[in-house]
Amino acid sequence: MPRPDRRFYAHTRAFGRFGVRWFAPQLMDAEHWHGHIEFNWLTDGGMDYIIDGRPVSIPANRLVMFWAGVPHKTVSLKTCASDARQCNIYLPLDAFLYMTNLGELTEIMMGGGIIALPVDAVDKALLERWYGDYRSGDAERTDILRSEIANMLRRTALVGWDVILEPWIESITPATRSASPLRYVVAMVKYVLEHLSEPLSSKEIAKVVGLHPNYALNLFTSVMGISVQKFVIRMRLIRARSLLFEGNISIANVAFESGFTSLSQFYEHFRAGYGTTPREMQIALAAHGHPPGTEKHY
Repeated sequence: MPRPDRRFYAHTRAFGRFGVRWFAPQLMDAEHWHGHIEFNWLTDGGMDYIIDGRPVSIPANRLVMFWAGVPHKTVSLKTCASDARQCNIYLPLDAFLYMTNLGELTEIMMGGGIIALPVDAVDKALLERWYGDYRSGDAERTDILRSEIANMLRRTALVGWDVILEPWIESITPATRSASPLRYVVAMVKYVLEHLSEPLSSKEIAKVVGLHPNYALNLFTSVMGISVQKFVIRMRLIRARSLLFEGNISIANVAFESGFTSLSQFYEHFRAGYGTTPREMQIALAAHGHPPGTEKHY
C-alpha cells in the first residue's frame, strides 16, 4: 500500500506524522509544541515537565499521554540508572480526533489534561515490538501498530486511567467575556468535529466563541498552524478515507457523508491530500488483501 499520509504531513505543521522513538531522556532548551497526541514511557527514574506553565512529574513504567499542541518543556530528570531510556509515541492529532468510542478521553486531551494509562496497557517488550514495526518500513506492520494503539485507547476509555494533570481548558460560550487563545481554538475544534457532515462557514464557526470572524480565524491559524478551512477539509478527508475502506458505500455517498458539497470538490481535495483518487485507493486496498470493514486506518 502507498503511504499517502506522507504527502499531507510533509506540508503542514498542524498534524505531525506518526512516529515512535527510543532515546536517552534529555532536557529541552525551550518549550515547543507540535501536532500530536504524545505518549511518554520511561524505563527508570522520572522527569519533570512544564506544560503551559504548569509543573508535571512523569513516572517510570507508565505510559503517559497528553496533547503536544500545548507548549511543553522537560526541565529536570530523575534518572536512577545510566542506561535509562525513554520511548515516545507520536500519534497525529487529526487521527486521534477521528477515533471513535473514546468519550471522556478525548475531552481530557483537548482540555489540556495529562493521564497515565493503566499499568498493564504496555510494557517494554511491547513498546520495542511497536518500534520494530514502525522502523520496518512495512506499511502493513505500521497499520497493525496503529490499530493496536487505537484499541489500547479504546480499552483505556473503558477501564479508566490515572489523572496526572486535570484538564484546565474549560468550555466557553459566545457569552464568555475573555479567554486564552487556546480555549477559543479548542471550542472551535469541538464544534467542527460535531458538525463535520454539515455545511460549515467561517462566520458560523467564529460565532460559537463570540468573536469577530477575522479575529477568530487568525487565532485558529496562529494556535493550530493551519487555517480553519484546511482543518475542516483534513478532518473530512479522514472520514472519507475511513468510509472508503469499509467498501460497502458508493463514492458519491462517501463524499456526501463526509461533508463535501459536490463530487468534483471531493475528488479535487482527495487527490490534493493523498495524491490519488478515491477509487484508486479502494483498488489499492483490495489488492493488498484487506477485506472491507477490517481496517479503520487511523
